[in-house]
Amino acid sequence: MELLNNLALGFGVALTPANIGFALIGALIGTLIGVLPGIGPIATIAMLLPLTFHLEPVSGLIMLAGIFYGAQYGGSTTAILVNLPGETSSVVTCIDGHQMARQGKAGSALAIAALGSFFAGTVATFIIAAFAPPLARVGQSFGAPEYFSLMVLGLIAAVVLAHGSVLKAIAMIILGLLFGLVGTDGQTASQRFTFDITQLSDGIDFAVLAIGVFGVGEVIANLTRGEESRSVMSEKITRLWPTREDFGLAWPAALRGTTLGSILGVLPGGGATLSAFAAYVLEKKIARDPSRFGRGAVEGVAGPESANNAGAQTSFIPMLTLGIPGNAVMALMIGAMTIHGIQPGPQVMSERPQLFWGMVASMWVGNLMLLVINLPLIGIWVQLLKVPYRFLYLSILLFCAIGVYTIGNSPFSVLIAAFFGVAGYIFMRLDCEPAPMILGFVLGPLMEENLRRAMRISGGDPMIFLNRPISLGLLIAAAILLLIVALPAIRRGRQEAFQES
Repeated sequence: MELLNNLALGFGVALTPANIGFALIGALIGTLIGVLPGIGPIATIAMLLPLTFHLEPVSGLIMLAGIFYGAQYGGSTTAILVNLPGETSSVVTCIDGHQMARQGKAGSALAIAALGSFFAGTVATFIIAAFAPPLARVGQSFGAPEYFSLMVLGLIAAVVLAHGSVLKAIAMIILGLLFGLVGTDGQTASQRFTFDITQLSDGIDFAVLAIGVFGVGEVIANLTRGEESRSVMSEKITRLWPTREDFGLAWPAALRGTTLGSILGVLPGGGATLSAFAAYVLEKKIARDPSRFGRGAVEGVAGPESANNAGAQTSFIPMLTLGIPGNAVMALMIGAMTIHGIQPGPQVMSERPQLFWGMVASMWVGNLMLLVINLPLIGIWVQLLKVPYRFLYLSILLFCAIGVYTIGNSPFSVLIAAFFGVAGYIFMRLDCEPAPMILGFVLGPLMEENLRRAMRISGGDPMIFLNRPISLGLLIAAAILLLIVALPAIRRGRQEAFQES
C-alpha cells in the first residue's frame, strides 16, 4: 500500500504540464545526441547544467535523466544503420544489428531495439520503486576489491565477443587498458604515455577512440572494397516491423537482458556498458545455434539493448539512495542536486519524497515518450540506407568530425580520431575485434583506481582479493570463463559463430 501511495505521489509530480514538457525535451535531446556520434550524454548534460539554475530541482533532474536514458535509445540507431555506435553501450549492437541492416532488416532491428528498450526501462523503473533500499545495500556491500574483481570478470567476458584467436582478443584488451592509461596519473600527477604532447595530458576521450575505430575505420574499409560492396545495406528493405518469428526470439532475450542489466546497473562500474556486453555473452552462450551471432541474430540486438537501458536506469539507485555515482553521468546528476542544495543520500527519500518519487515516475513517462518518438521515426532512419555510399560516407565523416571537435573544441581531437580510424582499419585487416579493446579502455582507469584503493586498504597485500568471499567468487568465475573459452572445442565454436557468411 505504501508503494502505491508513493507512486501516486510521484505521478502527481511527473504528470504536471511543466514536468511532462521537460521529460519530452530530455527524451528528444537524448535521442538526438544518441543518433549523432560523438556528442554523448556526459558532454550534453555538462553543457545544460547551467540551465537547471533557473528550474525547479525536480524539473531539472527529470530533464537531465531523460537525456541520459534517451541516449541509450538513440545510440542504437547509428549502430544498426551505419555500424557507428552513438553510445558506449551500443558497441555490441553493431555486431548483429548492422548485419540485420545489411540483410534488409533495418526496420525490424530498430523496432526490436525500441521495444526492448521500452520494456527494460519500464521494468527497471518499477524495480527502482519497489527495491531501491535493498538493492542499494547490495551495492553498498561492494568495496574496492570487489569492484576490481567485477571488472576483471567483465574484461574476461569480453574475450567471448571477439572472433578468431583468443590471444588476439586478450591483446586487444591489453591495448585498450594501455590507451586508458594515457594522460595524467591522478595519484602522482605525472604524465604517462603522452610523449610530451600537451593535448594528451587529459587522456584520450572515449568518443574520439570509438568514432575513430568504428566510424572512420569502417569508412576506410568500405572505400577499399569494390563499388558493389560499399552500400550499407545489401538487400532491399521489405518491411519495417519484426516478424512473428523475430518477436519469438526477441522477447526471451529482452527478458534476460532486462534482468541482467537491472542487477549490474546497481553496481558502480557496471551500468549500461557492462550490462550490454554481459547480455550479449549470455545470449551467445545459451543459444542453440551460436553460429547465427555475428550474422544478424535477433537476440544479439534485443538482449544488449534491453540490458543497457535497464542498467542505465537502475544506476540511479546508488546515486539517489547512497549518493554514490556509478558513472560520470551520475556524478553530474549529483552535481545538479548539490547546486539546488540537495544532499544525495538515504535522506532524499524521506526529506524530499516529491523529488525522489517524481523522478521515478518520470522515468516511466519518459520511456513511453521515447517509444512513441522512436517507432514512427524508423522509416526516416531507414531512408539513410538508400543514400549512395559515395554521398553517405562524406556525411558520416562530417558528423564524426563535428562530434569529435565539439568534445574539446580542439582540432587535435580530429587528428586523433583519424589516427584511430587508420588503426581500426588495420584491426579489421588483421581480423582483430575492437570491442574488447573498447571495454578495456572504459574499465581500465576504474580498475586501476580500485586496485590502488584495495592495496592501500590491505597495506600492499594482494591476498585481499582472495580473502573476501565476493571478490574471490568473481575471480573464480573469471578464471573458469577464461578456461572455457580457451578450450579447443569452444575456440572452434567461437570461430564458427563469427565466421563471415
